[in-house]
Amino acid sequence: MAGNVPPSLQLQNLAALGERHPDLVVEVAHPKIIQESGAQILRCANLLVGSPSALADQATEHQLLEASHRWNHAVFVARGALWGTEDITRLDAAGGLQSLRVTMATHPDGFRLEGPLAAVPSTGRRTVLYEGPIRGLCPFAPRNSNTMAAAALAAPSLGFDGVVGVLVADLSLTDMHVVDVELSGPPGPTGRRFAVHTHRENPAEPGAVTGSATVTTFWRSLLGCCQLPSRPGIHLC
Repeated sequence: MAGNVPPSLQLQNLAALGERHPDLVVEVAHPKIIQESGAQILRCANLLVGSPSALADQATEHQLLEASHRWNHAVFVARGALWGTEDITRLDAAGGLQSLRVTMATHPDGFRLEGPLAAVPSTGRRTVLYEGPIRGLCPFAPRNSNTMAAAALAAPSLGFDGVVGVLVADLSLTDMHVVDVELSGPPGPTGRRFAVHTHRENPAEPGAVTGSATVTTFWRSLLGCCQLPSRPGIHLC
């Protein structure tokens, strides 16, 4: 922050946050910030989570909900690159969502993987690095699974254990992040299902974790949550 933020506006100790009387604290750093300090922040202000993969940890989600209700502050979660968030939520609330699958593909240089995923080799032009419940992906791809985590929050009937996440390394996607969202409902009287498939191509600098359009989306989430009522709970925005 040196040279960019005046010293008077820098907070060196989070314990002194209450002295600044903030209305909203915005996290855009890493899910560990939410896991380690989210509940503490909620004592003083509403919280906008920019790393929703943090909520794949059940203890963190429980702590945030408890602190939110105790201190009467809201937890807002940015939707990021998830297209059709409201539609997913409405369908889920109506009992019409049976499956939800989110595939995120980009060049291997755009991934920041940890643990066993970091050791998975990319073989060929397109390699599936992970396919399974989002809860199992987030700890090892905390900066590359936020769109999937937002999907899990948008569809609470499926949640982190029911929504499927697919992470793909694609050598051809040097300047782009591609997100496919596929959902379906239960079979109707004729046996046919309601289904939706969205395909989002987000330009990105080579090796970047975040696409250019996601920055604009996050800014809109920030403006949006400032206009929403401060009520306890976790709310996508």
